[in-house]
Amino acid sequence: MTSVRATAGGARRDHLVSYLRHLRARGLSSRSASRALSAVRGFYRFATAHLGFGSDPTDDLSNPKAGFALPKTLTEKEINDLLATPDVAMPLGLRDRAMLELAYASGLRVSELVGLPRDRVDLEAGIVRVSGKGGRERLVPFGDSAAEWMKRYLASVRPALDRKGAAELFLSARGSAMTRQRFWQLIEGYGRRAGIRRKLAPHSIRHAFATHLLDRGADLRALQMMLGHADISTTQIYTRVSAGRLRSVYDRFHPRARARNRGKIKG
Repeated sequence: MTSVRATAGGARRDHLVSYLRHLRARGLSSRSASRALSAVRGFYRFATAHLGFGSDPTDDLSNPKAGFALPKTLTEKEINDLLATPDVAMPLGLRDRAMLELAYASGLRVSELVGLPRDRVDLEAGIVRVSGKGGRERLVPFGDSAAEWMKRYLASVRPALDRKGAAELFLSARGSAMTRQRFWQLIEGYGRRAGIRRKLAPHSIRHAFATHLLDRGADLRALQMMLGHADISTTQIYTRVSAGRLRSVYDRFHPRARARNRGKIKG
């Protein structure tokens, strides 16, 4: 115990910096390295308070900086292919088409989509009233395509599924509300059938909704309201996605960018 205390007590800030660099060199992400530093920081706080350590070498040590994580965004073609995949000649296929259409038309969180009550949807006005995180309510518009598919679902599919008087709009084959996990499985399955090679997550359609609106000139504040973000800094991640796509367009079409990419710019 004495030798451990002496070793730990003699650690300096530069020792910990080297430790963090070692973690990154091994391939750990900034987030994982930050968790490791948090554990070390907790140890030294305890040690200075209860074990007689004179100083805490983690006092002025910052967490490793992480780059922002860009959502994996589906292209408009991939979205169109995904929406066209369900077999609408089958009742559950028609339900899934309506569900996917509303997800892309409104950008709802998956939990909001699967738990959406039927009476919160105004098909004529094209508005859905959503209870989001923290109990905050918001009004989100949706377009004619989603409205038409939902009308078809409500007219010919939902009455047969609703054997229990469920409040939710979208029902499972058993007549109960669909789960978030089940909808994730549906997205993954339809994604494979649509030939989308990237792995789809529950938020994939929501990310596409936000990015495609910004690409076409949507206002960031309006997008914040539609997504139900309490802080606009959360919404701003999508401006970074769009900026990344602009970089791709620039590199593809600007003559000097192409020359640079081919290694032909000299001096």
